[in-house]
Amino acid sequence: MGELESTSSSEGKVVTKEEACNVTVSDQRLLDLGYRPEFRREMSLFGVLGISFCSIGILNGMSSALQTGLFSGGPLGLFWGWNICSLFMLLIAFSFAEICSAYPTMGGLYFWVCKMKPDVPILGFFTGWLYSMAMVFTGVSANLSAALYLSSMAEVGRGRSLTRLEIAAIAWAVNIFSGIINTIGTKAIGHMSTLFVWWTLGGTVCLVTTLLVKAPRMNSADFVFTNVQNFTGWQSQGFVVLLGFLQAVYTLEGCETAAQVAEEAVRAEILAPLAVVGSIAGSWLIGLAYLLALLFAVQDISSVQATTFAIPIAQLYYDAVGPRLSQMCLVVIMVSQVMAAITTFTASSRLFYALARDNAFPLKKQFMTLNRFQAPYWGVWSSVLIGCIISCAYIGSAIAFNAILSSAAISVMLSYMQPIIIRVFWPDSIEDFGPFRLGKWSWPVNLASLLFTIFVCVLFILPTAYPVNVFNMNYAIVAVGGLLVVITINWFWWGRHSFKGLVKTAMPRH
Repeated sequence: MGELESTSSSEGKVVTKEEACNVTVSDQRLLDLGYRPEFRREMSLFGVLGISFCSIGILNGMSSALQTGLFSGGPLGLFWGWNICSLFMLLIAFSFAEICSAYPTMGGLYFWVCKMKPDVPILGFFTGWLYSMAMVFTGVSANLSAALYLSSMAEVGRGRSLTRLEIAAIAWAVNIFSGIINTIGTKAIGHMSTLFVWWTLGGTVCLVTTLLVKAPRMNSADFVFTNVQNFTGWQSQGFVVLLGFLQAVYTLEGCETAAQVAEEAVRAEILAPLAVVGSIAGSWLIGLAYLLALLFAVQDISSVQATTFAIPIAQLYYDAVGPRLSQMCLVVIMVSQVMAAITTFTASSRLFYALARDNAFPLKKQFMTLNRFQAPYWGVWSSVLIGCIISCAYIGSAIAFNAILSSAAISVMLSYMQPIIIRVFWPDSIEDFGPFRLGKWSWPVNLASLLFTIFVCVLFILPTAYPVNVFNMNYAIVAVGGLLVVITINWFWWGRHSFKGLVKTAMPRH
């Protein structure tokens, strides 16, 4: 653990005192952590903030998962679930921001776990592999959702339903497009993430205004804040409302993505934690405005539940604003979805790079190679390849495909849990804090975050419909279990021999 490896340039050349004398503050922090700066720092606060905003994808995330809460708890569950979950996700963001400020390096959750518990390398290995697969699966989900929005637009505009093969082909195209944009490099991603912030703000104004102005009938405040819907078959109203909370958690995952580009950001020890917290705070407010507009404008929840459109939100818009304006609204959401998909592959490729740097991933030399655009293209196109393969499952079985994608949300929360557990039970695990520090609030914030994370992980694997059968069973536990088995086999077969902990590529300067 903590060994010093001396190789060349992008493979990790040792930095001398002479080479380090004029480095930036952020590069010096990276050198102190034992890593040679390999990426150009070209991202501003807006760019880093945009990365997390992209990953969260408030418009597309809420639109894609709205039916989860609409059919399980209805407006009451959606409104209160959104605010309660946003509060706890903000606490998680504060916890991550404190760690990120101390360790502003790519690898994010994986690096934090390795750094805080260097005596348990298997914990870092598991976190890194679990989180990297979760990012790839999340990207696949985003690409398929973009395809489903296009399919819904075809149904609304032309009355034609696309086949599963056609939808999968569109998802493959979005996969490849995501790979191309990520191959262009840091500057392109930074510009896109900045654009995404403005797209989210402008898109929210556009969607909210359209819904409130064009809806033929507006629901009452009593309906929006107190109405309960239950299409699940479960008799317990409280349990049904809790199931609706999953929509908010699914939407708000992703704030930690800013850490994946920390080595590409100016003053990363300040900007990355600000982006982590700011993305959740901003998403909470923007999402609340969008959610309220949807709830006041929804015409018939039963109609949305019985829709034949590829994605249920299309029916809500069709009923509320008509076919022409609903297509415009779907375009706004779809563009947001595509940008979110691109960002997930940005995160996964940087994570592959970080894992390879520490011998936790095979083909180290290849995955650490950067092209002339400063992009780790092996990680990018590996994500694309895995995404295209998984998308094939949708052609054969939507149930199997949904199980894989559901496992992504649980895997993210399980990955969240690892650094938080360390901060709760080993509060002195951070040796040198960065500029962002919680002080006396650190332990209570981490404890509350841990309890919420455990609660959500349990909720994610419970059956969402009753009576349970082979068609409505929640297979996420099977998919997550399978992924954990694969990672375990990988550890005992290969990982424990190769991975010994963080590998330093630069001599810290004293």
